[in-house]
Amino acid sequence: MKKTTLLLLFISFLGNHAFSQTADEIISTYYENTGGIENWKKLEGITMFASVNQMGMEIPIEMIKLKNGNQLTKITFQGKEINQNVYDGKVLWGNNFMTQEAEKADQESTDNMKQEVLDFPDAFMNYKENGYTLEKMPDEDFDGTSCFKLKLTKKPMMVDGKEEQNVVFYYFDKDSFVPIGQQTEVKSGQMKGQMGEVKLSDYQEVDGLYFPFSMTQGLKGGEGQAIVMTKIALNPKVDGSIFTFPKK
Repeated sequence: MKKTTLLLLFISFLGNHAFSQTADEIISTYYENTGGIENWKKLEGITMFASVNQMGMEIPIEMIKLKNGNQLTKITFQGKEINQNVYDGKVLWGNNFMTQEAEKADQESTDNMKQEVLDFPDAFMNYKENGYTLEKMPDEDFDGTSCFKLKLTKKPMMVDGKEEQNVVFYYFDKDSFVPIGQQTEVKSGQMKGQMGEVKLSDYQEVDGLYFPFSMTQGLKGGEGQAIVMTKIALNPKVDGSIFTFPKK
């Protein structure tokens, strides 16, 4: 009887240990399952080619993010190329949709971008060095999938001249340990106070690393805008001048 009792206790311990994952263990397994932490650390840049369907029209989008903080989003619409969220490490700018002229962002948006570009290749890689905190929340289902839920608290952001909390909730599939969703409160605009949501799926391998090729962005509980990746290129050779604010 004693041997049977000890065996049952041992099995129970193993079961509890297997499901009692800490936040750091979840992140560690995520990197292991998607290519290995050392390979992620070697990443110097990402170019994502995507497509968005608007009113039956397929709109191509190209997004570049580099480890040094430079980034750019290029939208091709009706034969015109429109740059948005372009950052060269100092200046944040984009093209006005009406005039096509390049315009610098305000100081508040620029300061927030300086913080955002630290999240390369994602917000978890250097979260401690960046002054973030990571907390495991009670497990939840996300879109019908059993998930680990993590709460990432970043440094505060500025919104309309006021300091606001910057918290993102992530949902990791318990089977694959990859994030399939994230939620954060909308801080400004008509949707202020509501929970914004991103759904991630269709993970595919690119040069040994795995990325989601499908994203749906919207509000929690509502319909979202689907963004489909057509190609992802790693460590692209990029002419740095494309990030510089153009002279008139």
